[in-house]
Amino acid sequence: MLRKDFLWGGATAANQCEGAYNVDGRGLANVDVIPHGPDRMAVMCGRLPMLEPDDKHYYPAQGAIDMYHRYKEDIALFAEMGFKCYRMSIAWTRIFPNGDEEQPNEAGLAFYKEVFKECRRRGIEPLVTITHFDCPIHLIREYGGWKNRRMIDFYKRLATVLFTRYKGLVRYWLTFNEINVLLHAPFMGAGMLAPDEAERDRLLYQAAHHELVASAWATRIGHEIDPTVKIGCMLAAGAYYPYSCRPEDVRLAQIEAQKNFFFIDVQSRGYYPAYALKMLERRHIDIGMTAEDEAILRENTVDFISFSYYQTRCVAYKEGEKSSGNMFDGVRNPYLKESAWGWSIDPLGLRITLNELYDRYQKPLFIVENGLGAHDTVEPDGSVHDSYRIDYLREHIKAFKAAVEEDGVDLLGYTTWGPIDLVSAGTGEMSKRYGFIYVDRDDAGRGTLARSRKDSFYWYKKVIESNGEELD
Repeated sequence: MLRKDFLWGGATAANQCEGAYNVDGRGLANVDVIPHGPDRMAVMCGRLPMLEPDDKHYYPAQGAIDMYHRYKEDIALFAEMGFKCYRMSIAWTRIFPNGDEEQPNEAGLAFYKEVFKECRRRGIEPLVTITHFDCPIHLIREYGGWKNRRMIDFYKRLATVLFTRYKGLVRYWLTFNEINVLLHAPFMGAGMLAPDEAERDRLLYQAAHHELVASAWATRIGHEIDPTVKIGCMLAAGAYYPYSCRPEDVRLAQIEAQKNFFFIDVQSRGYYPAYALKMLERRHIDIGMTAEDEAILRENTVDFISFSYYQTRCVAYKEGEKSSGNMFDGVRNPYLKESAWGWSIDPLGLRITLNELYDRYQKPLFIVENGLGAHDTVEPDGSVHDSYRIDYLREHIKAFKAAVEEDGVDLLGYTTWGPIDLVSAGTGEMSKRYGFIYVDRDDAGRGTLARSRKDSFYWYKKVIESNGEELD
């Protein structure tokens, strides 16, 4: 059985749902200038510099689904489903519009206070990500993003304000969303324009170190301000499978897994693992580790480990047919079906991933993203019959229940990605829908923004009511 206080719910990100990008003093962020269309990936990866919007592109995050003005309506729908938890994020530029100010923007702080109070009023526990791919444009222009050590101090100031102002309102925090993504999409993950190829590894791991130190500082600050809070890290997870039993394939899968585990090894254990130190040594990378860094990392490990899970990855020593999905390369797994966007569907892989993480860290786990991006059809009567989404989630819930009940994994909760349709981080589309709640908006930003319940809305309500026992 799952724990009685299991935290069922859903997850969003400010830049994918709030909109209102220039309202109430909010500053411009990297996520505001990542366009929809063929240039999106080049901008996310920093290969196409874009530090301000132009009139040639559509920027979906700027309007998103306007949750900024509709949060009460949306939280009411979450409460109707019975949510115990709502994972959301703070837009850094609502609190510090430029990122380096001494004093925060009170209008931004007031907005989130009202959101948290609304959640609490409806019995929903907020789980708050401090930074979900947000980096103020000013910090990118002036400091070069996370490759600059000064970012640590700006982040510490943000964390201090958030923990102080929301003491008693928020008990669960995450420091960085999918921290490992910065190696794959530097502009989105770390506010960095693509470095020169010769400098790429050095600058990316320098940025990674700064984020890891900042995360440890936030953990310390949070625990000092409110010892009752629980602070976690967040990984874009998914087990790596060798394409065959060929030893080279097995070794490659191990290496790729270590690239992901590296971040959580540091955040959970408090030090750089031997394989990472050797890698940095081979590549002649000096990350600028100080004695203070070592102490902060060692003394401020996370309370729990959260992660997103959409798919496993398959790798081969020799090139095979490519598979797509969430910015991580791999080869197509012939034993798995795929979504309309080419993401492998692997419920058993979730159980495997849970066991890998729990065996490695022996800390409570939290699945904070999992879901199926799919095309939905609205029927003439307004209904959406999304049995495919129900099937996907049912099998993944069965998998994590088995990990808990049969394997002994300590799991705190499960928040599906996108309980309400929102902008896709990878593609910028609205048509890649994840939600239990349909939002009338298309890929070009047209629509009424009206909300309506899909079949999966009623199904998930039963799942939560039964604490995962009723899955049909």
